[in-house]
Amino acid sequence: MWSLLITSNTQWVFFSTMMLGIAAGVIGCLSYWKRQNLMSDALSHAALPGVVIAFLLIGEKNLLVLVIGAAVSAIIGAFSIQWITTWSRISEDAAMGMILAVFYGLGIMLLTIANRSFGGNQSGLDSFIYGQAASMVKSDVMTMLVLAFVVLLVVFLAYKEWKIFLFDPQFAKGIGLSIRGMSILYTSVLVIAIVIGIQAVGVILMAALLIIPAVSARYWTQSFRMMLMLSALFGGVSGLFGTLISATGKSLPTGPFIVVVAAAIFIISLILGKEQGVLLHYFQLRMQRKKANAIGTKERSIT
Repeated sequence: MWSLLITSNTQWVFFSTMMLGIAAGVIGCLSYWKRQNLMSDALSHAALPGVVIAFLLIGEKNLLVLVIGAAVSAIIGAFSIQWITTWSRISEDAAMGMILAVFYGLGIMLLTIANRSFGGNQSGLDSFIYGQAASMVKSDVMTMLVLAFVVLLVVFLAYKEWKIFLFDPQFAKGIGLSIRGMSILYTSVLVIAIVIGIQAVGVILMAALLIIPAVSARYWTQSFRMMLMLSALFGGVSGLFGTLISATGKSLPTGPFIVVVAAAIFIISLILGKEQGVLLHYFQLRMQRKKANAIGTKERSIT
């Protein structure tokens, strides 16, 4: 095990999944406050057809090309959701569910065709479903790192604009901030965060890496800035330790282990979090009952 961990390629893989978790945690906070957590799930599944179509066009597994295909497919999915909600009576969550199912079904169908059409070149495409970080090479790692850095840079440089856009869109309009432009930027960084993680985490579980760290961070703070930092921390820890556990076995999918670590952090936050954590809530209720009983006893003694 230790001989595996000291190799430079493995260390780069660990670093890339940690950066992926950090980027996903930050973008997950934006999705949380925009109340579009299901959008992450829909676009994650919508990316799969683009991956397979890109492979069918070039005949090889070039991560950059596959990521571009995934991004195009996810963006088409996002516009499809918007079009359905705008021009029909279907609600946004129902539209997301439809796009999720249709695009994922299309992706599985195309993946089956690819598996039957190519003589071994398609080996490893299945890893985009559940994730397999160990299969990444240095060029894949560098692609992930660059895109993750772009996502973090966009959020950092436009931090004030994000706060106004998420918490007071009417004020944003009043000061001339383009709501449509911010929405497009939000969709863009969400898609980038999704597509850079599909090989490491997989299209099925990528949404969990976007949602769980942000929800966990919410149990510890009411500050948006602190929530971003905690969510990034939880996402980074999940990516690092999930990949570490996955690397100790042979051909173990990375995505499930990353999500399990993230879920463990969520359970700890749910119980011990200082903002409406279960334990704190229990003690608050207990103190309130004691106070109410003491007041009741005092009133009865007076009467």
